[in-house]
Amino acid sequence: MVQAEALPRAFPDNALRGKMTVTQPPEIVLNGQPARLSPGSRIRNVNNTLALSGTLVGQALTVNYTRDSYGLVHEVWILSPNEIAQKRRTTAN
Repeated sequence: MVQAEALPRAFPDNALRGKMTVTQPPEIVLNGQPARLSPGSRIRNVNNTLALSGTLVGQALTVNYTRDSYGLVHEVWILSPNEIAQKRRTTAN
């Protein structure tokens, strides 16, 4: 069986890099600013399996993320050290 880390994850072109801390779901702090997870948001851990936001409270995580049409954080990928080393935009232009 191949480990998840051995297979690179493909992130959407519109995914941005950020620092996320879950404070009280669905409330988060993203890049030092208050933000909110969308209803139905998905957080994927380094093994690409779903993580519940409540289990991440208080952890400062480096992530790639997308926003929905309302500006809410919709998809989140918690990054491995190898993924963190790959450059990505941190804010929308």
